[in-house]
Amino acid sequence: MNNRIYPPVLVLILTLAFLVAPALTPPFSGYLPGQMPVQIGRPAIQPAGYAFAIWGVIYIWLLVHAVFGLIWRSTAPHWAPSRLPLMGALALGSVWLAIAGSWPILATVAIAVMALCAITAFLRAAPVADRWLLIAPLSIFAGWLTAASLVSLGVVLAGYGILGNQASAFAMLGLALVLGLWLQSRQPGMPIYGATLIWALIGLHNANAQDMPAVAVAAGSAAALIGGVTLWMWQRQRS
Repeated sequence: MNNRIYPPVLVLILTLAFLVAPALTPPFSGYLPGQMPVQIGRPAIQPAGYAFAIWGVIYIWLLVHAVFGLIWRSTAPHWAPSRLPLMGALALGSVWLAIAGSWPILATVAIAVMALCAITAFLRAAPVADRWLLIAPLSIFAGWLTAASLVSLGVVLAGYGILGNQASAFAMLGLALVLGLWLQSRQPGMPIYGATLIWALIGLHNANAQDMPAVAVAAGSAAALIGGVTLWMWQRQRS
């Protein structure tokens, strides 16, 4: 086998491992209160449950990306730069659920590294060629992991008493806004990254609308700001 074929083959293998991992691990719906010293009934930073349905789209899009990349773009130079960091994210993602059920701090570190790998792949992807098969799936993956890593960090900060429940949510929302706008500005022609963050923020708004309205307003405001700036960047890039 040509050495240049190994990376796309590994991307497909790791993608398949990432897809089957949820079936091989116990269901995970968030860290349990008993796993951390401070008992929090509902973390303010955690989006509504329906928001996590986006994983179905992510799984399918990454699988299409891996198959297309292997069969039709195995030696394409513009696909090569993103493959190594993507493999890192997929490898960590394959074991993350097994970690998260027992070790919240280790899981938070792991998902932060996973997000960093996915973001690196997103930033290295060519913004024009094969945009809906190369950069778009990496964008949604990186966008959701940006949100998920901040959710994990926020829950741990509140669960260990470093910040209060709502204070932790506000801090993570601030980070999401700064990171989201900066990373979207690095790939202004692909708005999927920003759109994914907006999806997470709307889910966060809806989760807090009844009992924590201040967090809901902050999440909704962040979503509106990211949406406006993302749209402006995209239209400017097209003109």
